[in-house]
Amino acid sequence: MSATYTVAVRALCEFTAKTGDLDLRFTPSPTAQEGIAGHTVVTSRRDDDYEREIALAGDHGALHVRGRADGYDPRANRLEEIKTFRGDLARMPANHRALHWAQVKVYGHLLCQARGLACVRLALVYFDIASQKETVLVEEHDAPALRAVFERQCDAFLAWAEQELAHRAARDAGLKALRFPHPSFRPGQRELAEAMYKASSRACALLAQAPTGIGKSIGSLFPLLKAGAEHGLDKIFFLAAKTSGRQMALDAVATIRAAAPLLPLRTLELTAKSKACEFPDNACHGDACPLARGFYDRLPQARALALQQPMLDRAGVRAAALAHDVCPYYLGSELARWADVIVGDYNYYFDVSALLHSLTVMNDWKVAALVDEAHNMVSRARKMYSAELAHGSLRALRKTAPAAMRKALDRVHRQWLALEKDQGDTDYQGYAELPEKFMHALGTATSEIGDYMAENPAWFDADVLDFYFQGLHFARLAESFGSHSLFDITIERRGSKPDSTLCLRNIVPAPFLQPRFAQARSVALFSATLSPWNYYADTLGMPANTAWVDVDSPFVADQLAVHVAGHISTRYQHRERSLAPIATLMAEQHAREPGNYLAFFSSFDYMEKAADLFEREHPGVPVWRQSRRMDEGARAAFLERFTVASHGIGFAVLGGAFGEGIDLPGARLIGAFIATLGLPQLNPVNEQIRQRMEATFGAGYDYTYLYPGLQKVVQAAGRVIRTVTDRGTVYLIDDRFGRPEIQALLPAWWRVKPRPAALAAGVAHHKSVDR
Repeated sequence: MSATYTVAVRALCEFTAKTGDLDLRFTPSPTAQEGIAGHTVVTSRRDDDYEREIALAGDHGALHVRGRADGYDPRANRLEEIKTFRGDLARMPANHRALHWAQVKVYGHLLCQARGLACVRLALVYFDIASQKETVLVEEHDAPALRAVFERQCDAFLAWAEQELAHRAARDAGLKALRFPHPSFRPGQRELAEAMYKASSRACALLAQAPTGIGKSIGSLFPLLKAGAEHGLDKIFFLAAKTSGRQMALDAVATIRAAAPLLPLRTLELTAKSKACEFPDNACHGDACPLARGFYDRLPQARALALQQPMLDRAGVRAAALAHDVCPYYLGSELARWADVIVGDYNYYFDVSALLHSLTVMNDWKVAALVDEAHNMVSRARKMYSAELAHGSLRALRKTAPAAMRKALDRVHRQWLALEKDQGDTDYQGYAELPEKFMHALGTATSEIGDYMAENPAWFDADVLDFYFQGLHFARLAESFGSHSLFDITIERRGSKPDSTLCLRNIVPAPFLQPRFAQARSVALFSATLSPWNYYADTLGMPANTAWVDVDSPFVADQLAVHVAGHISTRYQHRERSLAPIATLMAEQHAREPGNYLAFFSSFDYMEKAADLFEREHPGVPVWRQSRRMDEGARAAFLERFTVASHGIGFAVLGGAFGEGIDLPGARLIGAFIATLGLPQLNPVNEQIRQRMEATFGAGYDYTYLYPGLQKVVQAAGRVIRTVTDRGTVYLIDDRFGRPEIQALLPAWWRVKPRPAALAAGVAHHKSVDR
């Protein structure tokens, strides 16, 4: 076999040397920052000639093995592998220790080979984060013995490597011969596909505004698959904001494979642990969960079975896992190493501890990332890099937590009370700096909770665990606190005791996302609403060489009648007066063209008042409403009301479940009423964001209110026209929609008209004010 398979030392050893149970009892392990700090402490204690981060590599047959050893002391001829931990080291599972020895022995062989050493001392250095003490385990090995270990590891992996090389060769040959799965491209689809391929060719990022209905999923996946062989891509990540987006990606792969049934393409859907777990009330270790017991012993068989299936969606992964009694969630994580196309949520690549990003870095993969419905990225990324703590949760925890934790929790409580006292009668306050004493108390508390859990592995308390992880996340984000984020306190004064929430609130995700964009060969963000492009480029931190394409719409102005109801103001102070003219407008349009409509409002309160009035004044028109916290069944029932034979109006909230991501083609939906500009609420938090956006980009109002609001408006209006044969009507209900600067931000193919004359008679005009 002439081809070479490159594998990282860690990946090799995890494949060949991991045995026994899946056991998370010795974890939560130190955070990444604590681990880095621990390594720094250990290596700073060494002599001046101590070598750090030594790049090593070697070959065995078709395998090229590479990695970085933590440190080498040439005087003592000692190679060190440093592992940080917390708690009682004696409780470390034996399979963890065996894996560590396997890694340092492979590094030992590579060092002996590189430097012609006859022998070397190998050391596992376990560094306790809490006590800052080292426990050093040392073994001395000669070069021939280490070579034998290395060759055994490689031999155990070679059969798999040969299979993977054969799969890669067949996959790339199939991709080179791949043809578009339809007789022709849809209008706009070819333009999108060409932009995707060119971005991969140039190894740059892409922002693509492409209208709904052109087939964006296939139009983005197909060119990247073609690029896979030509540009040496290891993986394609299709990242979506919602379940519907992931399903569309899986459907696109299925369509491509149906046209090329011999193409050996492995597609994996990653599913959240909360949805994949078979025993959600059990802890993740062999004594509590039968699917964790012997996980690594049965993993090879489950992995082999799973990879016989080209489509590993949630059901496929679950079936393969349960056939061999292993955990579906952790099997899915393992399969990510071997899949060609991976479909999942944004967080799998962009979050703080993202699985796909970690694997990409560790294995030095060459990847392309497709980000669907990318207008959601700003809000989603902000949430990823924000953290909250609620004082009420801490108060309850202090009463039930083990006695060993209470002093530390009491210190956090006292510092929290001091923050509330300093705030006085103000319900909201933003701060330029983090409260040092509180952060110190929080760090001490999370360390002591971690130590207690490590020393008492059988103990479990969901509330303590929740606070622990929230505290770790808060502290981790605090380490990178800067101008991209805010620290604020919000107090709710209900009852005798105020309840406050502390928030590290990310405003500009760019500093966190830039390394993720840089790690990928190409990243393409696409959506029907990515205008203006500079808003997304600035806030997300797109690379300087990012390309921009605005795909021509396949729709024409005659398909969609867009009317501005400029006689109505939906500003907060005018909402009561707006209800009657809105009801009249909707009733007259429904009478003129009976059918199904959606009516969008800025809040549930506004929506309910409008629906109540409409039902009273027009009882002959069927009405159904979105409710707060609808589950999947309720959402499905709402959408089922839109049939080709029905008529009526569904009332919904703009930016909610029905404002995007739903498909009601043809007569199922013939119009929409949008009674708001969608501007975010005017409140202290948003005003803090506006000030930060103004200071950073010089466009505070636009970046905080206008652009996010109109993006939701255009998304909601986009529910009406789904295909080139659809016809429909949209009413933009607010006088501000008549302004040229607002209309300039609406889709170019729309032809915006004033309201029909018949609807204008007898309706009072409200004086315009901006807010």
